[in-house]
Order: sequence, then structure tokens, then C-alpha cells
Amino acid sequence: MLCPYCEFKESKVLDSRHIDAASIRRRRECESCKKRFTTYEKIEMTPVMVIKKDGRRESFDRDKIKYGLIRSCEKRPVSISKIDEIVDSIESEVNKMFIDEIETTRIGEMVMDRLKDVDEVAYVRFASVYRQFKDLNTFVKELESILSERGEINNEK
Repeated sequence: MLCPYCEFKESKVLDSRHIDAASIRRRRECESCKKRFTTYEKIEMTPVMVIKKDGRRESFDRDKIKYGLIRSCEKRPVSISKIDEIVDSIESEVNKMFIDEIETTRIGEMVMDRLKDVDEVAYVRFASVYRQFKDLNTFVKELESILSERGEINNEK
């Protein structure tokens, strides 16, 4: 770290304080001129690009996931804090993958995996938009898969 006063290359850290989870404030003293100065260190996160179904790429946006969840959970007993928890866990999982790009289909599956455990009606709403059900039969098949997982489907045909 160059001293802002004399441009000497060596300084010692006198004090360090965390500002938030991703940045630190350091108080330093130049070893040459003995003047003090403050530096800030911040974790550099490379943005994750999302590959859309049509091939376009855009930056990962947690607000888009949150908006989709809010719409799916409308008039359902799912709190905003639970929605935020889901979004936080998805964002954390994506960041832990250490990847530069991720497909929207993968993010959609993450959302559905979490939403299925929270509220099945909201899950079906999200799935109907995400999977773009073409007709009633595909919708019924999705409902049957949920019921069979719960052991509530009658296998009589």
C-alpha cells in the first residue's frame, strides 16, 4: 500500500474494523513519514451471468427471483421473510458454485425445489409459469407427481 503523503511502499496496520460482511476499514501508519491514513478493503465479487432461454445473457438479479416468488405466493400464507430466506439461499448457492454463468433453467429448478417444501399451491403457480404448461394434461401430470411424492395419489386407472 503506497503512502498517500510520501508514496513509501511500506505501512503497518494499526487498527482493523469490519464495516459489513464484505468490507474492512484499516487504519495504517507509513513506516517512513509516520503519517496515518485509512484504507478500505472490499471483497470483489465477479458478477454471475444468467443465460436466458433465448441465449441472451444478463447479470444475476435476486430481485427478479423475489418478484417471481412474491407473485407465486400471492394470497398464500408465505411471509416476505420466508421469501427473502429462499432468495438468500439461492443467491448463496449460486455464489458458492464459483461459476461465471448459469442457465435460467437451473435457477428455476432451485426455486421450485425450495418452494415445494414451503407451499404447494405457490409451487404449482410458479411451475405453471416456469415450465410453460402447454395444456391441461401437463398441468395434471405435475399435480400427480406432487401427490405421488406425498403418497396421496390413487393408482387406480
